[in-house]
Amino acid sequence: MKLIFLSGLPGVGKLTVARELVAMTGCKLFHNHLTVDLLLSVFEFGSPPFVDLRESIWLSVFHQACQSDLRGLILTFNAEKTVRQSFITKTQETVAASGGTICFIELYCDEEEFRRMEMPSRRGFTKLNSRQRYLELKAAGAFSSPQLPVPLLTVDTGKLDPKAAAQVIAEKCGLKSVGA
Repeated sequence: MKLIFLSGLPGVGKLTVARELVAMTGCKLFHNHLTVDLLLSVFEFGSPPFVDLRESIWLSVFHQACQSDLRGLILTFNAEKTVRQSFITKTQETVAASGGTICFIELYCDEEEFRRMEMPSRRGFTKLNSRQRYLELKAAGAFSSPQLPVPLLTVDTGKLDPKAAAQVIAEKCGLKSVGA
């Protein structure tokens, strides 16, 4: 099983590109905010139980996905300081132990594009939806860890539309189109 680990700052288009990648390849989507929103219904963001359970859920899903016959799994991920560095190592170990592979893909764009943060589509989840709040968090170092491995590919979502970005990712990761 291939884990497509789509990372990037808030507002770069991870979910939008991931949905295009799903449509193109038939991979399953594991959107980060499904886990975050579930846990926020019970625990405060960044609290010890939140961090422990979030990591446990992520790793359990990776393990089960590797045991299944999925074409692949796409994770949307934003590195931020409540994610432990050990999570990255555990992810690599979990996937490798089942014979799977991880394609680390980084999405980025010029910060001028971050006006996307305020789009109504982001309000369906507890996503960051204020450019001002993003700038405050960035200045405080909120997005400085954990460190991810060197990406297999970096994609500028300000220069490529979501479908073209998904196509480049699919090709680089060796994902076949649905029906192929």
